[in-house]
Amino acid sequence: MKVVILAGGFGTRISEESHLRPKPMIEIGEMPILWHVMKFYSSFGYNDFVICAGYKQSVIKEWFADYYTNHSDITFDFTKKEKIVVHTTATEPWRVTVVDTGVGTMTGGRIKRVAQYIGDEPFFLTYGDGVSNVDIVKEVEFHQSHGKLATITAVHPDARFGVLELDKNQVIAFREKSEADAGWINGGFMILDPKVIDYIEDDSTVFECGPLEALAAEGQLVAFKHRGFWQCMDTMRDKEKLEKLWASKRAPWKRWEE
Repeated sequence: MKVVILAGGFGTRISEESHLRPKPMIEIGEMPILWHVMKFYSSFGYNDFVICAGYKQSVIKEWFADYYTNHSDITFDFTKKEKIVVHTTATEPWRVTVVDTGVGTMTGGRIKRVAQYIGDEPFFLTYGDGVSNVDIVKEVEFHQSHGKLATITAVHPDARFGVLELDKNQVIAFREKSEADAGWINGGFMILDPKVIDYIEDDSTVFECGPLEALAAEGQLVAFKHRGFWQCMDTMRDKEKLEKLWASKRAPWKRWEE
């Protein structure tokens, strides 16, 4: 299964950092949060990534272009016509496709633009600014068991996002949060059948509105309830919280060895 990551937004609520780089490239423990998301999926054996870039997309491409050399020992031998030797080092077993999906494209449009790289098999979809300790193995088993087109991870954070209305595990509505709500929200970490892309009209489609609402109305959207850790990086306060967790060596999303 491929992992599609939405990484093209402006990140206006964390503009202290995002005016220089895309929000997924803002660092937690000296590595972009996008890297943390990828390392998490990789720890489950999923190593084929499609990055939906947009705002300052060149920053993402340049970071991956330099990743191998920046994590290797290198000899610059100027006595032999500037020969460069990259010494053996441990690298990620990743295949990464970074796609410029447009600066002003909405989330649905970004997914539609990378359809050619997804193929005909179910795929993961998540946001490049949120981490969790959701059990991906159990979620895949759950998705395969219900036979619907889409599984969304439902979480209980400090709610300020769109709300999922559930009947047991069945999603019956998807809407914006009101002050009266204190329920489950969309935490990303989704599993989607490629047929879901047919619900997306064009670049202006917000995936969390039209497509997810339509899937819910048709009984094709099911929630995988996650009661563990989940945190997005929407603001500097969120970033500081994640930084403290990482520095404490107790980051809940870290499943890999150094």
